[in-house]
Amino acid sequence: MRRLLVLVLVVVALSIAKSSNGQSNDELARQVRAAEIAFARTMAVRDYQAFASHVAEEAVFIGQQPLRGKASVVAEWKRYFEGAQAPFSWEPDTVEVLDSGTLALSRGPVRDEKGQLTGTFNSIWRREADGRWRVVFDMGCPR
Repeated sequence: MRRLLVLVLVVVALSIAKSSNGQSNDELARQVRAAEIAFARTMAVRDYQAFASHVAEEAVFIGQQPLRGKASVVAEWKRYFEGAQAPFSWEPDTVEVLDSGTLALSRGPVRDEKGQLTGTFNSIWRREADGRWRVVFDMGCPR
């Protein structure tokens, strides 16, 4: 009986430690919201390298054809950084984080260069070994 109690306590302790390194779900959601805002800012300020830093190595961006892997994503998105003005912008209006603190969803409006609503985006973020949140899945939905 004592061994069972010790085993249960160890499992509970490990699950708490693993959940989010002691951070609340609200704090993790704030981190993801900040990461999404920083990600969107890379488009606004035309910083292609910073954009790439937010994309996970095994990311999948879903469009007419899925882009698989960071190299494919950043190569395809380079064209969006070529002009002086961003062709679109986005911002999160919803952020949800798993209780485990490992994955999060952000979603919100996408606007054209004139600020007109053109659709929504949905991004899945993963908390990586270095503690940073990076996009693993992204999909825009035209209006």
